[in-house]
Amino acid sequence: MSVTSLPLAKSRRDVFFEGLHDGIPIALGYFVVSFTLGIAARNAGLDPLQGFLASFFNNASAGEYAAFTVIASDAPYLEMALITLVANARYMLMSCVVSQKFSADTPLLQRVLVGFDITDEIFGITIARKGPLNPYYNYGAMAVALPGWSIGTALGVIAGNLLPLQAVSALSVALFGMFLWVIIPTARDNRIVGLLVLASFLMSFACAHLPALKDLTAGTRTILLTLLLAGIGAVFFPIKDLPDDNKEDA
Repeated sequence: MSVTSLPLAKSRRDVFFEGLHDGIPIALGYFVVSFTLGIAARNAGLDPLQGFLASFFNNASAGEYAAFTVIASDAPYLEMALITLVANARYMLMSCVVSQKFSADTPLLQRVLVGFDITDEIFGITIARKGPLNPYYNYGAMAVALPGWSIGTALGVIAGNLLPLQAVSALSVALFGMFLWVIIPTARDNRIVGLLVLASFLMSFACAHLPALKDLTAGTRTILLTLLLAGIGAVFFPIKDLPDDNKEDA
């Protein structure tokens, strides 16, 4: 193959804008859903700035709901730290998975910055991306998703009780639709992924009703199911290493 026929490597700017493009639907969903979180923050006594900072540095709905509940009950800091750790522990697993998609020469700082804003939806679009991961793709997604979540929370605090709580809570349905948008294309294109997604739905429903498991927190059940299903996928359906010429340049 001649040099002129080789595909041009994507620049950091191009990859950044690809992430920005894919992150816009996530940001819009976050903006709507975080209104509910903002009302929970207001009920816990937080002002708009505090709600904004809480969401900016902890971009996780379950973890923040748990933290705001503990704050509202005037519990000690240690209890708040522990419950937040349990609720958000699955993101450590997601970060470990994403780290395997980096090229070997990716600096530690860039790995840490990408891990800072690993959410369910950003994890989904990152894993669905073919080839080794260019961190600038995640930077683009983060550039819109993180402000969308944080600003929505602050506005939810401001809105307070102006809207009925039932009406605001109903907006959280948008998050489920957004998550389906993330997983359906990959599950449709890959039969193994589709089977694992279906298995995750069934097992999650079962674990929420089994006597021995239903008393666990949702975060703990998610961690256990993630380890189990990821282990099954890794053992029985391992992904082969890609040749070097398919890698994206950072």
